[in-house]
Amino acid sequence: MESVVSFSALAAGIMIGLGALGAGVGIGILGSKFLEGVARQPELANQLQGRMFLMLGLTDAVPIIAIAFAAFLMFANPFLGQLG
Repeated sequence: MESVVSFSALAAGIMIGLGALGAGVGIGILGSKFLEGVARQPELANQLQGRMFLMLGLTDAVPIIAIAFAAFLMFANPFLGQLG
């Protein structure tokens, strides 16, 4: 029982950490490519900015989903019912 709880806590931490790491890298690449695109064609800045914010929101959704799955594992763990 204790090992299931401890592995669930470990899995939740890994999900949150890797989700945040991936989103951070993705947002960094997205921002750099946006600045590169605006530097090449400044007249498209408004169009690129709207698309950048759309992709920023989609990229930011990944760690939020990971937090939801981690909370599910921590508070409503489906693996605990299979022990007994």
